[in-house]
Amino acid sequence: MLKNAFVALLLSCASAAWSAVPLRSAHALVLDAATGQVLLEKDATTPAPIASMTKLMTAMVVLDAHLPPDEVVRIDKEDYDTLKFTKSGVPAGSILSREDALTLALMSSDNHAAAALARTYPGGRTAFLDAVKLKIAALHLENTVIEEPTGLSPNNHATAHDMAKILKAASAYPEIAVATSQRGDTIAVNGRRRNFHNTNGLVGAPGWEITASKTGFTNEAGRCVSMRLESAGRSILVVLMGAVDSSKRTLDALDIRRWLGGEQDTTVASNGRAAEPRARTAARRSGSRKPVRRTVSVSY
Repeated sequence: MLKNAFVALLLSCASAAWSAVPLRSAHALVLDAATGQVLLEKDATTPAPIASMTKLMTAMVVLDAHLPPDEVVRIDKEDYDTLKFTKSGVPAGSILSREDALTLALMSSDNHAAAALARTYPGGRTAFLDAVKLKIAALHLENTVIEEPTGLSPNNHATAHDMAKILKAASAYPEIAVATSQRGDTIAVNGRRRNFHNTNGLVGAPGWEITASKTGFTNEAGRCVSMRLESAGRSILVVLMGAVDSSKRTLDALDIRRWLGGEQDTTVASNGRAAEPRARTAARRSGSRKPVRRTVSVSY
C-alpha cells in the first residue's frame, strides 16, 4: 500500500510539473540521472519512432566490440539509404578511420557512416543486429525495437523512458560523450581535412552544459532530441520526441532548462502566446535554425 501511494505521489508530482511547463513535444521525459526521479513526464510510455537517436545504440554496440579505432573504414554504395533514398552523408569511396566514422555518425548524424559501422561489424550487418538485440535486453528496454543502424526506418521505436535508459548508458562511454558534446570537429576524409558540426545547436551555446546529446528527425518521428545536461548541480536526462518542428523542440528544451533552474517565468505565458516571441529570440540565439520544410524524410 505504501509503495503504491509513493508511486501515485511521484506520478502526481510529474503531472503537476508538466502542467507548469506545457511541453509541445508529443512525448517527453526529464529525469534526475543519479536517482532516477521523474521530474517531468508527458506520454513517456507510448512507443514512437526515434529517428537518428538510434545512432546512440549503434555507437554502443560498435564500441562494445572493441575494434581498432584507427582501422580504415570505407564508405560503400551499400551504405546508401535504400529506404527513403536520402543522401545524407559522406559519399561512397570516402575513406576515414573507424573513430572518425563514429564521430560523424554521432555528432553530424551521418547516415552513411552509421551504415558503414554496422556493415564492417565482425560478422557483418546480421551480427550487428544480433548484438543490438542483446544490448536491448542488457539495458532492460521494454518497448524498443531497432531494425537498422541509422534511424531512417520508422520501425525503429522506443518510449521516452527507454530512450532515457539508452541515453544514460551511452553517456557513460567516453567516446560517445566527447563526440556528442562538441560543437564541431575537423575530420580527415580521404586525407583531406573537413569541418563538421553538431546537429544539436544547443551544444556549446551560452548557458548550456550538455555532456551527451543526439538529435533525430524523420517525417514519422518528428523532431527529437535526447540530452544529458548539468543543471543546478544535478545531472539531468532530457528526452523530447515528436515535436512538429525544430523551433518547438528548442522551445521545450529552453523551458525545461529555465524550470530546472527555478525560474518561474517560463518562456510560455499562461495563455501560451504572450511570451512566444521572446522564446523564439532565445532559440535563435542558442544556435537553433529555422525549420525547413522537406518533401522527403531524412534522419539526423
